Amino acid sequence: METQKNRGLLITGLLVAMLFASLDNTIVGTAMPRIVGELGGLGIMTWLTTAYMLSSTTVVPIAGKMADLIGRKTVYVTGLIIFMLGSALCGMAQSMTQLIFFRAVQGIGGGVMMPMAMIIIGDIFTGEQRAKWQGVFGAVFGLSSIIGPQVGGWIVDASNWRWVFYINMPVGVLATILIAIALKNRQQTGPVTFDIWGMFTMVGGVVSLLLALTFGGKNYPWLSWQILSLFALSAAFITGFIWIEGRTKEPILPLRLFQNRTFSLLSGIGFLMSVGMFGAIMFVPLFMQGVVGISPSESGTVMVPMMLSMMAASMLGGRIVKFLGVRLQMILGMVAMGAGFWLLSTMGMETTKYTTMVHMVVLGLGIGLVMPMITIALQESFPKSQLGVVTSSSQFFRQIGGTFGMTILGAVMNYHSTNLLTASLVPYLEQLPPQAHDMVVHFESMIRTNPQGMYSMLLSPEALSQIPAAIQQTLLPILKVSMVESLHHVYRYGLLFVLLGAICTLFLGNIKLSTTQKSEEKKPNRRPEPETQQ
Repeated sequence: METQKNRGLLITGLLVAMLFASLDNTIVGTAMPRIVGELGGLGIMTWLTTAYMLSSTTVVPIAGKMADLIGRKTVYVTGLIIFMLGSALCGMAQSMTQLIFFRAVQGIGGGVMMPMAMIIIGDIFTGEQRAKWQGVFGAVFGLSSIIGPQVGGWIVDASNWRWVFYINMPVGVLATILIAIALKNRQQTGPVTFDIWGMFTMVGGVVSLLLALTFGGKNYPWLSWQILSLFALSAAFITGFIWIEGRTKEPILPLRLFQNRTFSLLSGIGFLMSVGMFGAIMFVPLFMQGVVGISPSESGTVMVPMMLSMMAASMLGGRIVKFLGVRLQMILGMVAMGAGFWLLSTMGMETTKYTTMVHMVVLGLGIGLVMPMITIALQESFPKSQLGVVTSSSQFFRQIGGTFGMTILGAVMNYHSTNLLTASLVPYLEQLPPQAHDMVVHFESMIRTNPQGMYSMLLSPEALSQIPAAIQQTLLPILKVSMVESLHHVYRYGLLFVLLGAICTLFLGNIKLSTTQKSEEKKPNRRPEPETQQ
């Protein structure tokens, strides 16, 4: 694909592209208050994240298949250009509606870019080399999560929120030039067949599913006609997608991949790990602010040790995997993740910020040992002609798992919060004098429909100031105890998903890292089991 002379330029371009694409996920959050202050649209602000998530998640498997069909360079450079175009349009947006639409455009470019670096690393390196480099790329992703909020805050303070998007332009141009120069494209020898109907049905199915999971239990009740209609529409599209994929010449997601035990197990491990990981981690800042009582900005620092340990484990894992083996390293990583979730489930009213940091370090070590190995194991189990589709499919299942996790564990949090607050808070509210009737009715309604909204009083001094001091003395301890006990259930469920992933890991074959580069001419393996299975 490229000469040894250009390899350094190519790696530099890939690292630059990954850094600025992943930075964009965390930079924007810092600028949200300024964006809303200028453009308005507070009620639809969450769509800035939702629009990006929908478009980027949906396009990932399409990008992987296109990379196999028409070449890595064409697809990657196209993704970079779309991302930069979306960034420029975001910076020029004159309304919140425009900004949301342009974020969706940006997400299409981001979804193309996300799997491409791992695909190209799989092309140009042997298995042992790939393990080291994917550890480096994982560390870069972790670094972006740490510095993103700080960079975003600096940009907003020093200039204007629009530069949060404009800054992508010069960095993106540099990455595009480096990749365009150093990456060689494949030579087409005949007509290319695109799975148009497969793309259409997959986009319809995934978008409908993600919308249902995003709005269910928040904007609309789970059994409302809106959410049920979205689930039904998703089921119809996915059924059509499966029917089409079994009959088309070049399917986006070949169904025969699921006959391969390694592919099915690794996809399941990635999905289960993401369900627990993303679903549970999002509740840590809630605990730190609501129970420990630190500020939002300070609660963000609790995540830094986890990201640092994840970076260290990712880089170390890439070097020790040749001694431990893929399966043993993944088992050790899943055990460490399980230990991290168990530690989180023990947090209580007396837990300090520094104790939580230690728990997060353990969790980060497990994530860093496992995450890169999923991609490496998949790439070792398939020929070069299928690296695009298997690598992007792995990324796709992990992203869907994260969305499921936030939904499932959010529902767990709501369910237990409702039960606990009904048992402990409602009897107290019913004893309040008639003068507090309106407040009692409001609180009882929130307990039934939005119990997490009750915790806003622990997070917002403005909301708390509306409550009489005498009521606060009884109300706040009840809310804190309810939050702690509900979070215990959340982390135990997260632990359950991680343990299920660990069990799947036990059934992996003995996947050996290759010492030679994969051949371009090697034909797709259509047998049910890969050569590395035992």
